[in-house]
Amino acid sequence: MSEMMISIAATARTPNVRLDADAGRMTLSGESYPEDAGKFYGPILESLTEYLEQDADKALMVDVAMVYFNSSSAKALMNLFQLLEKAAEAGRAVSVRWFFDPDDDMMEELGEDFAEDFVHASFSLEPGMLEAAD
Repeated sequence: MSEMMISIAATARTPNVRLDADAGRMTLSGESYPEDAGKFYGPILESLTEYLEQDADKALMVDVAMVYFNSSSAKALMNLFQLLEKAAEAGRAVSVRWFFDPDDDMMEELGEDFAEDFVHASFSLEPGMLEAAD
């Protein structure tokens, strides 16, 4: 159906972002403190919105393995998670896995905070590192 793919390589200030529409998988990993979070995340949110509207019957697995992010990136993540929760409320199977270093209490707590906003989508906390995909 869809051939949509986002592939943004990580930089010193931005995370690795992948959206493979055919596989129904999205990954965000690394650090996020871009100078303009809206400019960086805007196109990602637009593409995700388009994907969620096009392939409403396809399950989506989202893996998040952030090492660090600033407050403007946290807001962008919240916007992303709201899109996912809305899609799950509409009937799409959505799963989010929040990976964190077991020694990083802050990232674990941030994951717990995000998890509280999910009612319809599945959100799980995963101590450990995300295995690199291809």
